[in-house]
Amino acid sequence: MRFFLLFLTCLLFCNPAGCFAESLEEKGLAIALEADLRDAGFTDFTADMLMILRNKHGRESKRKIRIRTLEVENDGDKSLSIFDTPRDVKGTAFLTFSHKVGDDDQWLYLPALKRVKRISSRNKSGSFMGSEYAYEDIASQEVEKYTYRFLREETYEARDCFVNESYPVDLKNSGYTRLVSWRDKDEYRLWKVEYYDRKKAHLKTLIFKDYEQYLGKYWRAAEMEMVNHQNGKSTKLLWTYYQFKTGLTDRNFDKNSLKRAK
Repeated sequence: MRFFLLFLTCLLFCNPAGCFAESLEEKGLAIALEADLRDAGFTDFTADMLMILRNKHGRESKRKIRIRTLEVENDGDKSLSIFDTPRDVKGTAFLTFSHKVGDDDQWLYLPALKRVKRISSRNKSGSFMGSEYAYEDIASQEVEKYTYRFLREETYEARDCFVNESYPVDLKNSGYTRLVSWRDKDEYRLWKVEYYDRKKAHLKTLIFKDYEQYLGKYWRAAEMEMVNHQNGKSTKLLWTYYQFKTGLTDRNFDKNSLKRAK
């Protein structure tokens, strides 16, 4: 699958005369494919995350979460989020099987009810655990989930960036009509994403900061902040203790892992 994506990227970027893609849609897709290829092969990783929720009055609440992610060949990633604090959410666990085609599978374990709740695709635009991230934001952003259009090249935060527009394939269930993203031209890292709601109004902006490189290849942002421009709230994610190639397998991501997550 990765070889096919590489081959397709080459076709999109170059015609027989060696020129760039003729259409803005082809160039937009080629940029998305290149970004995906550059992150391929990480196998798995674990990390700690601090989630900081801020309401419109500036009042904050914090949650500590452990993250486990498994790369899946020919499909989307699997991920498990385990909440450790505060006490009222301790033991809550969220499992996602992202898919390149079709609906993602997502389950939420609520320890107070001792119950696993399946998240319907019709609810993927809903808030994840009261944050400004939707369920669809938590799933891995597979290339096949969107169609693309290149907009322009632009300097953002002193970096030369590609500005791409993407449109959800599952427009019926998505909370967004389009996303506009800024990726640097050197490493294809995301620095900014703007989200537009079903009324085509600017809903949220996601900002990435403080990237670090792991294993000489894989870039991860230490800070991600989602700002909701319509309700005045924001959610910041602070990532630490990344570890790659830890030996995770599918057994660490079955539905039973939700109840036994520690």
